Amino acid sequence: MNYVYILFSETLNQYYVGESVDIENRIKQHNSGFYDSAYTKITSDWILYHLITCIHREQARKIEAHIKKMKSKTYIQNLKKYPEITEKLKNKYG
Repeated sequence: MNYVYILFSETLNQYYVGESVDIENRIKQHNSGFYDSAYTKITSDWILYHLITCIHREQARKIEAHIKKMKSKTYIQNLKKYPEITEKLKNKYG
């Protein structure tokens, strides 16, 4: 399984979107500054906000790109609020 994950930092009041097969480890990496040049390195209070389970990596990458292209906090919040949006994305990029 692959996942699209959305992290939230209360300190920054910002979201971060990524994809991975190991969510728990990836969140630890973001919070520890593991990625030297990553945006997430600027704080260590990232928490999992929303998770989308995908059938394969290609689907996860396409959904991740779609969410990033939207550039909208409201869109990200609506993904969590309205599960049907997530289902439409999974069908579109399935």
